[in-house]
Amino acid sequence: MRESKAKKKIRAKNITKTLKNTYPHSKCSLNYSSPHQLLVATILSAQCTDNRVNKVTEKLFKKYSSPVDFAYCDVNQLAKDIHSCGYHNQKAKSIQASSLVIVEKYNGKVPNNMDELISLSGVGRKTANCVLGEIYNVPSMVVDTHMVRIMNLLNFTKVKDAKKIEFDLMELFEMKDWVKLTHMIIDHGRAICIARRPQCNECVISTYCPSFKPIN
Repeated sequence: MRESKAKKKIRAKNITKTLKNTYPHSKCSLNYSSPHQLLVATILSAQCTDNRVNKVTEKLFKKYSSPVDFAYCDVNQLAKDIHSCGYHNQKAKSIQASSLVIVEKYNGKVPNNMDELISLSGVGRKTANCVLGEIYNVPSMVVDTHMVRIMNLLNFTKVKDAKKIEFDLMELFEMKDWVKLTHMIIDHGRAICIARRPQCNECVISTYCPSFKPIN
């Protein structure tokens, strides 16, 4: 039986409330102390765990302390410094190129809107939404692998395309919850709704999950 949009919105609201009670301290798991550092860390996080990125940036941000340092660095050395994050050559080029534009076009300040952010090298909607939500308090929906998987399981979307999922979810969840939702879903995906071994019997939102299958 097809679920109406109105009923999906009610289910989304109940899920959000339950997750807030379960993960009240959910937040961005990347470590940063400036908008540019978050931008760099998010670029590094592509196809890499946040834990690995945090280990790399702990040293990286001491060596490169400003957008200028990244903009005019030796890109080959930068690639070596971020090697363990994977795709190091491409990420180094993206970080340097985007930093150069930020320094020379935006006076060292990370842009505060989607169009300018995604014009930067290595910055897609996921990175842009992360910066907009975390730094500029702009209601935004970051769609990572946990969001793709869990929102499909919850039957709030039927696609894998991150941009399509983003817009699907924005119609169902309240705007004030968009930023927090991603962090709570990530925490839930790591703790309970694990990709290859979901702990469905321990899931606090199983009541609202069409994919729930009790494990006897």
